[in-house]
Amino acid sequence: MTTRVVVTNDDGIDSPGLHALARCAQEAGWATTIVAPANESSGTSAGLTAAREDRQVVVEERALADVPGVPAFAVAAHPGLIALIACSGGFGERPDLVLSGVNRGGNIGRAILHSGTVGAALTAAVNGVRAMAVSLDIEYDATTDPHWETAIAVVRDLLGLIGRTPPETVLNVNVPDLPADQVRPLRWVRLATFGRVQSKVTVVEEGLIEVGGVVVEGDLEPDTDAALLADRHATCTPLSPVGVDERTLRAFG
Repeated sequence: MTTRVVVTNDDGIDSPGLHALARCAQEAGWATTIVAPANESSGTSAGLTAAREDRQVVVEERALADVPGVPAFAVAAHPGLIALIACSGGFGERPDLVLSGVNRGGNIGRAILHSGTVGAALTAAVNGVRAMAVSLDIEYDATTDPHWETAIAVVRDLLGLIGRTPPETVLNVNVPDLPADQVRPLRWVRLATFGRVQSKVTVVEEGLIEVGGVVVEGDLEPDTDAALLADRHATCTPLSPVGVDERTLRAFG
């Protein structure tokens, strides 16, 4: 039976990382469909926002020259909603796997809560579909072309594994933006409390608040995704989509 894959992201349908991930699925012999936001939707978490106020979602079929033979749709919605629609059969048959990425920039630490890339994967898993979020740790001020194929090489090694996991599986994968021969072996790791960049909220004046980011100084938490990625390892963290805190429930329930 052919594996059905939906490939999405939060950088938008024109992202080369998205196209590289779709080609990877296509080369694996899987029935692949690209369904991605028409515009960038970074930082949207698992939001279910659509562009139209009446909750109708505008879908435009696209022909992507560097992904020949793969149906592609630009959607006026956030990636979380795209994943929900896909898992409900809105873009053809229900997928067996949702691939999200390759994101331009790492998604590490508990800040993944805010990531549209990870949000799409979590939404798929909540709806009983395996998912993998993939990010390439590109620096904000990078001046060289991203090493998309390095991320794809890591994904290829994981594709055979994810098909043998439970339907609610979510893997969050991060890859250094380096040539493949400079990347150290994949490590399965826990999330850091925070990554190298933390949010900073500043009250500029009454009625005006500025939200930005600051680079974390000092050592990163050892044996976490943030520390291992900084040490040139590819990292993989299995995530729980949505669950109950059994310890607190037992204490107060």
